[in-house]
Amino acid sequence: MNTKTDKMRGEKRRTFIKEWLENSEAPLTGKELAEATNVSRQVVVQDISILKARDLPILATSQGYVFMRQEKEEEKKKRVFACQHGKEPSTTEKELTLMVSEGATVKNVMIEHPLYGDLTASLMLSSVEEVQTFISRLKVTRASLLSELTDGVHLHTVEAASEDTLDRVEKKLQEHGFLL
Repeated sequence: MNTKTDKMRGEKRRTFIKEWLENSEAPLTGKELAEATNVSRQVVVQDISILKARDLPILATSQGYVFMRQEKEEEKKKRVFACQHGKEPSTTEKELTLMVSEGATVKNVMIEHPLYGDLTASLMLSSVEEVQTFISRLKVTRASLLSELTDGVHLHTVEAASEDTLDRVEKKLQEHGFLL
């Protein structure tokens, strides 16, 4: 094998991945990218790491990889909500569904870990269908929620088109006992 040829194939593949992400309106999974480029998912993970190291705004979310487009910050309003609930998937589903049903996007979940400090995981959930997919993946993988490390205490960064929407989200979370 010629390593120079292999490197060019790698660069060509990374260019393809970058362009596909830039042009995609929906997140792309590692599996989709691997199948399209005829490599393993692990190779895609490495390619994504290389692209991120080049300062490309690629974000790994619970839905797949997304290319973060520059948005006008003044158009979107953000608020961080301090929440707490049990570890049952149905409780998590209810909490997330309350927020997206009001027209908001749940950008992430954050916890304060006693050893590592602040830990943040990108969610990018903006519809009931995306929440249901997230919960399905939670059940299938049997993964732990970050909030399990902090007795259910966690933060969500939520984004919406208006402060009124964020006010409605806050009210719903309060009504259902999710706010600290």
